[in-house]
Amino acid sequence: MNPVLLITGGGRGIGAATALLAAKRGYAVAVNYASNSMAADEVVRTIRAGGGTAIAVQADVGDEAQVISMFEKVDAKLGRLTALVNNAGVVDMQARVDQMSVARLERMFRINVIGSFVCAREAVRRMSTRHGGEGGAIVNISSGAARLGSPGQYVDYAASKAAIDTLTIGLAKEVADEGIRVNAVRPGLIDTEIHASGGMPDRAFELAPTVPMKRTGSPEEIAGAILWLLSAEASYTTMALLDVTGGR
Repeated sequence: MNPVLLITGGGRGIGAATALLAAKRGYAVAVNYASNSMAADEVVRTIRAGGGTAIAVQADVGDEAQVISMFEKVDAKLGRLTALVNNAGVVDMQARVDQMSVARLERMFRINVIGSFVCAREAVRRMSTRHGGEGGAIVNISSGAARLGSPGQYVDYAASKAAIDTLTIGLAKEVADEGIRVNAVRPGLIDTEIHASGGMPDRAFELAPTVPMKRTGSPEEIAGAILWLLSAEASYTTMALLDVTGGR
């Protein structure tokens, strides 16, 4: 049986690159999406065309009932979950804290933080030896913004990712003796569509000169780090916060 991986927000950017690489490494992949079914379906088609196993699963990770349904679909179609990548997340338009509405903050933390907690909860219920599972690995996608704060742009996003760091540390310790490793990757300026959703499509390239390596990163470079943390090569690695930021 192939190991089973669920990637939230797997239709585009880092999630899609991770899905494609995971399939090449022998994972059966569940590609979650919130609304863009065409993008998720294209990832699935590409994986299947290469001889891999993949399904697309719709769910808004900010909705508990949808998350539970998503995990049940993965159980039924692919089997016991082996790995989870908590990748789904949002940014909002560039703003100062004194311009942010409660509605904006609630959306940000519902999707980025609560969604990751609920997905991690459901994964642990399936993987943990405490619940009759056989172990597994979770990789949370944080951000270099958790260290930098993103002043004048996305302090709320940065704060949500700092919460992901803390989730990673606490959960890693909580389930370390139950066969589950929990780590996080903190990407830097990566060339993905998330910048456009925040109203700054060229943000990564505009800020590239501030990166010691003087360039943006690619989704594939983040995917490589994620797959290493999921792999047996990282068997003694848990609670790690791995910066993939070009030195920024």
